[in-house]
Amino acid sequence: MADWDLLLTNMRIATLRDAAADYGVIEDGALAIADGKIAWLGPLSECPAHDARETRSLDNRWITPALIDCHTHLIFGGNRAAEYEQRLAGVSYEQIAAQGGGILATVNATRAAAKDELHESALRRVRQLAASGVATLEIKSGYGLDVRNELKMLAIAKGLGEASGLCVQTTLLAAHTIPPEFRGKADDYISLICEEMLPVVAERKLADAVDAYCESIAFDAPQIAKLFRAATNAGLRVKLHADQLSDGGGAELAAHFDALSADHLEYTSAAGVRAMAKAGTTAVLLPGAFLTLAETQKPPIDALRANGIPIALATDCNPGTSPLCSIPDAMALGSRLFGLTPAECLAGVTREAARALGLEEDRGTLEPGKRADIAIWDIDHPRDLIYWMGVNPLSELLVGGRPLDT
Repeated sequence: MADWDLLLTNMRIATLRDAAADYGVIEDGALAIADGKIAWLGPLSECPAHDARETRSLDNRWITPALIDCHTHLIFGGNRAAEYEQRLAGVSYEQIAAQGGGILATVNATRAAAKDELHESALRRVRQLAASGVATLEIKSGYGLDVRNELKMLAIAKGLGEASGLCVQTTLLAAHTIPPEFRGKADDYISLICEEMLPVVAERKLADAVDAYCESIAFDAPQIAKLFRAATNAGLRVKLHADQLSDGGGAELAAHFDALSADHLEYTSAAGVRAMAKAGTTAVLLPGAFLTLAETQKPPIDALRANGIPIALATDCNPGTSPLCSIPDAMALGSRLFGLTPAECLAGVTREAARALGLEEDRGTLEPGKRADIAIWDIDHPRDLIYWMGVNPLSELLVGGRPLDT
């Protein structure tokens, strides 16, 4: 007889187990949890004999895997709403960066902010994500750009996981832009990251991956290749901000290093798509940045589909180009701006988002053996999560089988 901690009954289950357009639905389903993992799920009529310490009816609600935000910049100081006004007036992102704005404005504010201040402001954003169904998220550094402040950001990110009860994956994004003290010396800054930052980050286990910004206003492919070789030698996986504003060969570079993901991809070429498909690199699309920057060149959605590349979605929550802190709204934008189907959008923040973080064996679908990270929804159908905007139908969030107070 099965020994379970909790049995959920009287619900409809969207398992997201495969790429089928029907969301992997189980009607009149039941799901058992033991030791924080899914022990069994299926139609209630097929439920095996069991000894469950608690049984709960969900009153015909829907459940899905808990949502995953696989690309965020949640820790930062300052506010860049004024830059948004500038862009509305016709000033380009590149012009703002050249004037000392953009990422460097946030770098200055983040360096000046106390650790407690950064923690508290970021924790509010983390809790907003949790309230919309997120149980796992990635947080990047990248607004410190020196050894002390990059380590500070990663330590804060680790602490946010403990404070919120969510699973936080951390990413070193020291190669976000060239810091002011290294202006004109990008190669020297890359060497600093490789020789001084990375060894400490790896030794202290502060990061799960290393990211970089491959763009004309940041770093070129040879510079990032040097960083990625060092990251790989340190035992860290890589991911890349690729081809957002121009085709800089970012997708090919990411694929060459077997990157977990290549993110943005608005200007990715056919060759880049083929390289990602061969390497098994996940595409992470970021419609919040596309909308905020008023971009017109869409990622090559049809080519990604035709080549079987997993497509994830994320908020890209950051103060300059994607002030978005809602995964359901990211799904809605992915559908409206990029033409993704509702099933693709939901898979993009569950199954494929887990893949983008290297966590697909542990979460992202509802299957026996995976973490019991479960979102419970007051909806008529999973497509409602993509259709509605500004509505939060989350009824409850279970993280590791336990209710999270959102």
